[in-house]
This record gives sequence, C-alpha cells and structure tokens, in this order.
Amino acid sequence: MTKLNETHDPALTSWVASANDGRTDFPIQNLPFAVFRRQGSQEPWRGGVAIGDQIVDMHAALGAAVFEGDALPAARAAAETTLNQLMGLGAVALSHLRRALSKALQTGSKNEAALKACLIPQSQAEYALPASIGDYTDFYTSIHHATNIGKQFRPDNPLLPNYKWVPIGYHGRSSSIGISGQSFKRPQGQIKPPDADTPQVKPSARVDIELEMGIFVGQGNALGESISIEQAESHIFGLVLFNDWSARDIQPWEYQPLGPFLAKNFASTVSPWIVTMEALAPFRASFAHPADDPQPLPYLSSAANSAAGGLDIQLEALIETPRMRNDKAEPARITLTNYRHAYWTAAQLVTHHTLNGCNLQPGDLLGTGTLSGPSLDQACALIELTSGGKNPVQLPNGESRTWLEDGDTVILRGWCEKPGTTRIGFGECVGTVLPST
Repeated sequence: MTKLNETHDPALTSWVASANDGRTDFPIQNLPFAVFRRQGSQEPWRGGVAIGDQIVDMHAALGAAVFEGDALPAARAAAETTLNQLMGLGAVALSHLRRALSKALQTGSKNEAALKACLIPQSQAEYALPASIGDYTDFYTSIHHATNIGKQFRPDNPLLPNYKWVPIGYHGRSSSIGISGQSFKRPQGQIKPPDADTPQVKPSARVDIELEMGIFVGQGNALGESISIEQAESHIFGLVLFNDWSARDIQPWEYQPLGPFLAKNFASTVSPWIVTMEALAPFRASFAHPADDPQPLPYLSSAANSAAGGLDIQLEALIETPRMRNDKAEPARITLTNYRHAYWTAAQLVTHHTLNGCNLQPGDLLGTGTLSGPSLDQACALIELTSGGKNPVQLPNGESRTWLEDGDTVILRGWCEKPGTTRIGFGECVGTVLPST
C-alpha cells in the first residue's frame, strides 16, 4: 500500500493561491488527473492536473520542459488524449510524476514562471472520460444496501447465502458511461407489475440513483494470472465518484436469472478528476468484518488490508429539481455516508476479479456498488430512502420525491478530512434526467 511521503505534508502550500484556502478539493496535497480542453473549442483533448481552481495543461507543461528524469515518461503519458497509457505505467511511475508536480507547484518553486503559463481556469474547461474504458464491472460492497434491498423482497432472509463470503459483481456496459454533466433520456423497457398478467413496454417511472465510487485500474495483469491481495493496490490508479443510475420498475422483471440488464445500462456517470491512491494515503482506515461474520478467505486477507485497507471518504448526494433551479435555490442533500462502511475493500475487489485469471487492463472501471451506511439517512438510493417508494423524501422547498422526475439533477460530492491532514476532494459528479421523448 502507498506510504506517506513529502507530497502529503500538510504544511505545503502552492504559488497557486486558490489551492491554499482550506476549502478547495484540490490543494497541492491532492493533484488529481483528468482529460480536458477549453469549453467550446476544437482543441485536442489532453491530460491535466487540478490545483486549486486551475488546471495544469500537461501538454503545455511538457513544452515548457518542466519535467525531467524519472518523471518525464509519466508526464508524457499524462499529456495524451486519454490517461490509459499513464495508468499502464504503474504506481511507481505515477509517484515520480506526483513528486515532480508537487515540487513544481510549491511556493517558491523555480518552475513557477514556466508552469504559470500552462494554467487554464477550471471554469473555462470541459471534460472527457479520463480513460478509454474497455470493461466495466459493478460490485455490491455495502452490506447495508444489500440488506435494505433484500428486506423489501425477502423480509425473513434479506442476504443471500454467498454475500458474506464473496464480493458479488456483474459485468456492465462501458459504452453508456459518461462524464459529469451527462444528461440522458428516461429509459424505457419491459415492466410487469406484480398484479399484471403481461408486461408492457413503457418509460420507467422509477428512475433512481446509486451513489458509488469508481475504481480505475492502473497496471493490468496477463490473462491466466491472478493478482494477490498484497499486490492489488499497485494495480489501482485511483478513484472517482460514480452514479450508476437505475430503473427500479424494469429491474425486477428482467434481472432473473442472469442479473441486471436494461435497468442498469442506459447511463452511468463519473466525475472527471481521478484522485490517486497515493493522494488518499493519509485517509486509510482499518478494515474488518464483524467478529460473528465469516472472515475473508485467505486469498482475500492480508495484514496490510486489515490494518489500512479501508478509505475514510465522506460522500453525499444532493438533488436540484427544476423548481429549485427556477427559484435559484441551493440543491438539497438527500444522503451523507462514508466509503469506510463498505464490506469489501478496493484491493479485495481487484484480487477477487482476477482469481480465475481474468485479465484487467489499464482504464478498466470497477464500481463499488451503492455505498449505503448503517442508518437510513446514510442510504444511497431512493429505493432505500423511500422504503421502496412508500415514504417520499421531503425536500426543504416543500417538494417531495419518491423517484426522480424529468429535469431533476443529482450531484455527488466526496472529500477526505481529518485532524493533522489537508482536506482533499473529488469535485462533483452531476447528471440530469430528461424526458423519454
């Protein structure tokens, strides 16, 4: 696992003033990666690094000869039109680049003048997916979410027998994953209410959110070779916010016996900035299954994973209705949770995914699954927050929501903070539901 180094020093400040205000998601201790260009331009997409409210244009920084030595190969990869090449270089190369960026952006850096000319305000940028996502797998790592959903269908036995033994997942569709700002039409599908004789094809009336995190794979593995729990995190590039939208009235009719299909592949949204595992090192948390639960099998267990396999990441979801926009009212928070409640760690997901020799590739995306916490106010989907649609969520302006309505925008945010560290964050993951026609 990544250890603390000089890039994590909370005393570090940057000559980019907005990185030092204590509120930004992107202080010098973070330095996340994205793919961007100027809004409305036909410029080539290229990699960038967030610092305060600015972006370091990595293509321009290469031209300014800011990087040298061990950092140079990774800097070249970070300037490409996708980050796949950078991801494939592995954790050591990425660490060299982060150190070089940290030194170049620090107060008093000799590179200030050269790098200042390579900055672009985030307010002037638009973003693309940070990687070409070859494959996408969604997991089911919150036991609280699994229990809440299971109770609605199997009150006496909400968890299936395998849940506490194996990280449950399914292969999703990467083509419908979009970047923050994504708008999508309300999906339609076959829907069969319990009291109907035949299904009907119609637009979903139960569009839902799923607050998750996305794990971008870094260095891959060869087909037939598994990744050990001890090595798993060296194969993770970093994390993003992830909203895996769902159609709850399509899902129950179609998911048996092979699992999610049209209810889950019409849209998924990721935040643009990938926060690296190295940047998250100060926010590690211990990990353990409850003593009365089955303990992870040996291939899913290590001393390091038990000591610090968890991540203390605060997560929230907010909703902005059309009325709120018209009234210029602030979006309303509907849930607040933490990634540390997950039943399986990121390393365990990578290890289990490759147990059979499955070959992960740079830029593959793993979804954590809905990250609901132990109490109802920490539930991360409307199907939980409303108890299956029975108890609408009341919003501060007098509106209520059972399911998402046309024009609703959902905003996900995530951040890490604790005493003795500098707060870092993930930016926002934003998506909007449009009418079906």
